[in-house]
Amino acid sequence: MNDIQWTPKATRQLRKLRDSELRKRLYRGVQLLADFPRCQGVKRLTDHQYTYRLRIGNYRVFFEFETEIKVISIEEVKKRDERTY
Repeated sequence: MNDIQWTPKATRQLRKLRDSELRKRLYRGVQLLADFPRCQGVKRLTDHQYTYRLRIGNYRVFFEFETEIKVISIEEVKKRDERTY
């Protein structure tokens, strides 16, 4: 089992979410990272500022793993359309 540390930025981003069910879903998803690397929805990133990302619905939780898991940022992925590119 791995320890999970939250940066102040990630904690603020989680608290800012108005939907309490979504907030709980994201928190529970991050808690599953304690079983890293045997968890679903995780992808190792290349050429990116962060090392890993966890996908939970329309949100991405960016984190790093060395001796413990450090949750860095939570970002919403907007739907793409013909004006995105």
